[in-house]
Amino acid sequence: MTTLLWIIAFLFVIGTFAYMRVSLLSSSIAVAAVIAVGSVLEVVSPLVWLIFLAIALPLNINAFRKSFITKPLLKLYRGIMPEMSSTEKEAIEAGTTWWEADLFAGNPDWKKLHNYPVARLSAEEQAFLDGPVEEACKMLSQHQVSHQLGDLPPEIWQYLKDHGFFAMIIKKKYGGLEYSAYAQSRVLQKLAGVSSELASTVGVPNSLGPGELLQHYGTEAQQDHYLPRLAKGLEVPCFALTSPEAGSDAGAIPDFGIVCKGQWEGEEVLGMKLTWNKRYITLAPVATVLGLAFKLRDPNKLLGDKEELGITCALIPTDIEGVETGRRHFPLNCMFQNGPTKGNEVFVPLSFIIGGPEMAGQGWRMLVECLSVGRGITLPSNSAGGIKTAAVATGAYARIRRQFKLPIGKLEGIEEPMARIGGNAYLMDAVTSLTTTGIDLGEKPSVISAIVKFHLTDRMQKCVIDAMDIHGGKGVCLGPNNYLGRGYQAAPIAITVEGANILTRSMIIYGQGAIRCHPYVIAEMESAFDTDNHRGLSNFDSALFGHIGFTTSNLVRSFWLGLTSSRFSNSPYSDKTKRYYQHMNRFSANLALLSDLAMATLGGGLKRKERVSARLGDLLSQLYLTSATLKRYQDEGRQSEDLALVQWAAEDSLYKLQDSLDDLLDNFPMGLGFVLRAVIFPFGRPIKRPSDVLDHKVAKIMQTPCSSRERLGQGQFWTPCENNPVGVQEQTFKDILACEPLHEKICKAAGKRLPFIWLDKLAEEGVSLGILSDAEVDLLKRAEIGRLKSINVDDFDSDELKAVEVSSRKHEQAA
Repeated sequence: MTTLLWIIAFLFVIGTFAYMRVSLLSSSIAVAAVIAVGSVLEVVSPLVWLIFLAIALPLNINAFRKSFITKPLLKLYRGIMPEMSSTEKEAIEAGTTWWEADLFAGNPDWKKLHNYPVARLSAEEQAFLDGPVEEACKMLSQHQVSHQLGDLPPEIWQYLKDHGFFAMIIKKKYGGLEYSAYAQSRVLQKLAGVSSELASTVGVPNSLGPGELLQHYGTEAQQDHYLPRLAKGLEVPCFALTSPEAGSDAGAIPDFGIVCKGQWEGEEVLGMKLTWNKRYITLAPVATVLGLAFKLRDPNKLLGDKEELGITCALIPTDIEGVETGRRHFPLNCMFQNGPTKGNEVFVPLSFIIGGPEMAGQGWRMLVECLSVGRGITLPSNSAGGIKTAAVATGAYARIRRQFKLPIGKLEGIEEPMARIGGNAYLMDAVTSLTTTGIDLGEKPSVISAIVKFHLTDRMQKCVIDAMDIHGGKGVCLGPNNYLGRGYQAAPIAITVEGANILTRSMIIYGQGAIRCHPYVIAEMESAFDTDNHRGLSNFDSALFGHIGFTTSNLVRSFWLGLTSSRFSNSPYSDKTKRYYQHMNRFSANLALLSDLAMATLGGGLKRKERVSARLGDLLSQLYLTSATLKRYQDEGRQSEDLALVQWAAEDSLYKLQDSLDDLLDNFPMGLGFVLRAVIFPFGRPIKRPSDVLDHKVAKIMQTPCSSRERLGQGQFWTPCENNPVGVQEQTFKDILACEPLHEKICKAAGKRLPFIWLDKLAEEGVSLGILSDAEVDLLKRAEIGRLKSINVDDFDSDELKAVEVSSRKHEQAA
């Protein structure tokens, strides 16, 4: 019995110290103390001491460890791990890590998360949303843009320029608005709820483009010339990166420039001849200044010893001879300005390079760093804004529209997709708030921006499909009163641009995250290829043994948290959100453990195992989405009536995480999944998808006027004006609810059950019974007008749907 108790104590000490990540020396001393106790109790033989000393002494004597353990391992590591290319290195080094690194580390600090500041608008930013943004929304008719003009109306273009919509990122000293990332996100969300064309047109100049690049890398002369003009709308910018040969693999662009001498404004200057053929460039057809990415070559070595200088970015006025713009693409009936641009041996001075000649070849790093910010704002915000509006509008429609003598929102079949829309709207808004908070704190979160780009556009597309299913014919028939159809058509565009979602999930999220977020991998890689051998060995030793301790800790944590279902792990709160924090503790340890094992078994081949990489990325992503949800709940004062939304979002994300983890274990390299499943899921899968009861609660919030529903759609465009069918329907929704007790009163007085349709006739019945006031009669009549507007669809004269000018031209040519 004494021996058994000692063995239990021995294992407990080792496990506890590994779980708590105690240092190697302290752990060795603790183990020695336990062995000493065993010796006193006469349950430990001298052989145990010999084994312990044979392991502990070499590991704790630094000089011996480095010479006889670390040095051979370093040699082996260099042979297995190929040195990164300069492009890969620049991509890895660009940007920063933030909260995602804590989630990757296996032991998240929840106090740190909740201590990040609450995202808030300044008075100036709020005034902009309430004033110019509100006015721009009122001015726009989506049907006019998408069906009649094929563009934003000229008066809206001018309004956007005059009121600084293209200058939200430009500093005030240049005449810009210099708004926070959070404010930019709120502006785009509001615009996206009205029109994807409007949001895209405003979003692109404030994302990756000349304005962003100039402020970070431009010369003083370039900044003084261009930034005030961009701020005033005198210049319309675009940025040309993608080409027919290089889409997601942007580093493979074939566009090039040759350093040479040439004539410029009557003088011979050192410059470059540029040749490019770009596609899918937003604002290119109307741009006055073209940001251009190309590979610069210096065959005559006019700038130095290198012939291949690398990817370079330059600003090219589009009125220069040889620059071709103006033609348009036609992306799924979405009428934002997007098109090709070409140039063949267009000569410009080297001063056109952003940052001047010294920045030649630095374009890839510039692009990746700026994209890590812009990609975290524009598309995620557009997606969140569209779904916030869709959630509230779908709730209103489901309450107004009746079938089987009930509002369709009370049918369980409708509640299920409604809950997905409402829960995702809450989550997506939470994610944009947390992400822009990081950006406003000075972070350039390249991993987070990839996470939110993929997951928010993906959830947006799925929610739009759900909303279309609920609306049925209302969503299918296009026209001035259809607020879903064009967004449904445009959804795949967001999936495709700024890194196609398939690529983003399978290569970028974890490809960058595994190296950037891991506490030891970068240090190991850098030290392995350090030209100073002594320093490299010392740094590799620290990183390697830190890594071993880290992996051991996460193995113990995964086992213990799986065995106890993480019930004893830390949580900042003891309410109904407690279990979500505890589950995330468990999954964070699983992610860290499986990452190390995947890297150990696959080495450099991990980046080619894209499905393994994608599933590991899913774990990190869903942890981030869940933590953003809980952060929002905290920031908004832990409103109990929002709890159903919080629970749905958290449970959905954790369930998706669990699915990916399950698939990963089924396909883990070298057949280790079976063993790892016993460690990670000793009693099976712990997470259930959101229940029917929870779906019902979320659907009810969406159909009931309450502060929770208001928070769900906060900041969107709800004014009931001519061009805003969503705002008109929202007013009808309130009127319909106010009419329901009147309907009951009339039915009771009439002594029979009357249908809740033809409310104007119902009003006449009430008047004849003498039980309605004039105001109540007016309410019923107004509600009936709104009800019919909400449930009916647009129809047109056949000639209105013809492309008249094109048809006439074809007939003339035929004649």
